[in-house]
Amino acid sequence: MSSSLSRKRALTKILATGALSTALVLSAAACSDSDETTTTTTTSAADAAHDHDASSDVAHNDADIAFAQGMLPHHEQAIVMSDIMLEKSDIPANVTAMAKQIKDAQGPEITTLTGWLKEWNAPTDAPMDHEMDGMMSEDDLNKLRAATGTEAAKLFLTQMIEHHEGAVDMAEDEIEDGKNADAVAMAKSIVESQQKEIDEMRTMLKGL
Repeated sequence: MSSSLSRKRALTKILATGALSTALVLSAAACSDSDETTTTTTTSAADAAHDHDASSDVAHNDADIAFAQGMLPHHEQAIVMSDIMLEKSDIPANVTAMAKQIKDAQGPEITTLTGWLKEWNAPTDAPMDHEMDGMMSEDDLNKLRAATGTEAAKLFLTQMIEHHEGAVDMAEDEIEDGKNADAVAMAKSIVESQQKEIDEMRTMLKGL
């Protein structure tokens, strides 16, 4: 009886030891799988962040910022000039229509340009040394305000042709050097539409 009891106790000890070993192995395997999953997840997150940063880096460049910063006040002045003409009552109808056309086209673009600069964390004010071709001086605007009738129409057309030519030059620089697809697309649209308006205004000027 004593010998049998000893064998039973020995067998029980062996089984207990085996169960413990199995549990330890399973626990270690689970930890290993968990560590691997965590590492994979962390790596994937890091890769995604890197891809996002890389995408942000190529979304725009300095030329895009310069284009938006320069075209914004340029468009704003075109609207000021157009408003001056739209407030006058003695202007040829085709010249008044051109002023309205310019205002209607450039107003929405101002909103778009402002939105881009905010997205790019760039100031809406252009640097002091930034050149904006075709801009009128305050004296030029005052002359336009004071002019009437045919004189005002001729002055407006002359000033706006110069203004548009400056915008076309700025847009061509963006087409050549810009990286942002939307900004380049706007630049191409400006070149096409404003060159067409330049040709139309030259024809109007000859008819006055």
